Amino acid sequence: MNRGRKQGFTRTGRARRIGMLAVLFSLIYLAYMARLAVIQTGLWPAYGSSLTEHAVRQRQEGIVLDSGRGRITDRNGQPLAGLQIYALAAFPDQSVRQADTGPSSKLVQLAALLHTDAQSLADWLAAIKEPELWHEPGKKTPAPVSAELVKNIMALNMKGLYVVPYSIRYHESLPGIHAIGYVSQNPEQIAELYASELASGKMKLSDRVGGEGLERSLDKLLRGIGPTVLYRSQIREPGGLAGREVRLKQPDNPYYPLEVVTTLDLRLQRSIEQYAEQAGLKEGAIVVLEADSADIAAAVSMPAFNPNHIREGGRETVNHVLQPAAPGSVFKLVTAAAALEAGVTDYKETFRCNGEYGHYGLSCWLPGGHGELNLTEALAQSCNVTFAVLSERLSAGELSAAANQLGLGRRIGWYTEKGHGVLKGPLRPLVEEAAGRIFVSEGESAADSGAVAQTAIGQRDAAVTPLQAANLVVTLLQGGRVLAPRLVKEIRYANGQTMMSFPLQDSPSPAGRISVETASALLKGMEAVVDHGTGRSIGKAGSWQLAGKSGTAQSYLNGREVNHQWFTGFGPVHKPRYAVAILAKNRPKDSANQAVVIFRDVMKIIAQHEKKLP
Repeated sequence: MNRGRKQGFTRTGRARRIGMLAVLFSLIYLAYMARLAVIQTGLWPAYGSSLTEHAVRQRQEGIVLDSGRGRITDRNGQPLAGLQIYALAAFPDQSVRQADTGPSSKLVQLAALLHTDAQSLADWLAAIKEPELWHEPGKKTPAPVSAELVKNIMALNMKGLYVVPYSIRYHESLPGIHAIGYVSQNPEQIAELYASELASGKMKLSDRVGGEGLERSLDKLLRGIGPTVLYRSQIREPGGLAGREVRLKQPDNPYYPLEVVTTLDLRLQRSIEQYAEQAGLKEGAIVVLEADSADIAAAVSMPAFNPNHIREGGRETVNHVLQPAAPGSVFKLVTAAAALEAGVTDYKETFRCNGEYGHYGLSCWLPGGHGELNLTEALAQSCNVTFAVLSERLSAGELSAAANQLGLGRRIGWYTEKGHGVLKGPLRPLVEEAAGRIFVSEGESAADSGAVAQTAIGQRDAAVTPLQAANLVVTLLQGGRVLAPRLVKEIRYANGQTMMSFPLQDSPSPAGRISVETASALLKGMEAVVDHGTGRSIGKAGSWQLAGKSGTAQSYLNGREVNHQWFTGFGPVHKPRYAVAILAKNRPKDSANQAVVIFRDVMKIIAQHEKKLP
């Protein structure tokens, strides 16, 4: 009796459990169907699209047409990074692979439009297993299709082929611009700057980021919000038929990608780059600043580099425009300013140079010396003895203060403490700019008159960047006012609105500024240099009368003695428009000053460039 009752309870419990499972499965099924209906209507917030569109994302093949990274342009809107072209995109397609190659076939017509042969094109189309862009043989970037050929190619109506807009970061056949920099994979930099993005999965260590120049300093602004992808998806049509559809997926934000507008003049920049290569400038820099604003019109660093192929451990990406070197006699402008400001000399005092100073191993470069000369002539002839005499009247602090007043021994590039958007901290576009120096230790040098004397002629401790040397000239032309050289004018949203502007600004010294009278005296000395002094071989640049100061500094490279050769100046004299600094580094010890020749020729290039401006 008990056994039968127990079996009855068991059957009843099993039936109850089966019933409960049936109800549970029914509820799950109803919930799934309800969710499916919501997705299909596009109301499910996790997808924001229909089920068909979600399925497309699951099964698609595509080409990234634009990484979404912001573009960089010159002052006239010419692209420096982010060049837009048209390119031919091909998706694997059986009909294309088996296209007719007869004399009048579409494939032959397409090959003619692309300036290639039909067989090479046919072989490429037959070989691709995933979407590709047409490359010329030996090239790594897609071949550009001219705007006038776009309609002709599309008129052929070849299945699986499309002409699409494509963004090339850097032109493959042109050298990189050091001020712009490059992008590359840099896991260490990503880990340092983007720790939160890595943790959230928004970035990967394999992502490409700015490595140098503006690409690096503005990386957080340039990174963008996502790529533009051309893709073809397989869609199941009603009735069970499979179809393919080509679509474009891009970020739905009218403000991105951003555009960085620089102060550079691309046409002038490329002209000077080409000249520097032809002139044999192996290592050094050429800087062109506008005299009224200190805007950087051109900044060339040698050796050149290829931004598409960065060599690991290579030195060619170093921007010599922003790196210091011993300035040689260019620094005599600072010594003259310090002496005039300290009142230890005046314009009328004369000095006697017999070729030997008699202290600290100093002598004049001219055997027998220059005889009697005033300060203007001492600058014109670059007399070492005169400036050694002046140095003995100055303290290290006075010399250092004058240098600081002229924008040396400190970073002078445009800078702001105010952050903006994703830039939560200070903004310094010229991120690689070095400060240079006057003395290694001002306290030690104050008790060492030999160090002061050697620094006063641009040797020993002094180190100046080409940017500082050019801006020193701008400071003199501005009557002692130090402007902050500007590389970026503004950053714009994709719709043309201004996101951030970079107004002209000063770079004042805590030591104050030199007087207008002192600045005028130094400019007269620079005019005398070219008129009848050490730079008299320069002559004119067309109708432009020029002025400047040369310099040669002794240094060592791998145990051998070399020279850093300088020239910094301005033109035209009567209405100055440009200040230019040239540095030719590590030249043979007894070689002629290459910087003097380059200054003359660069000024001629600028003068010709001015004539062509609208």
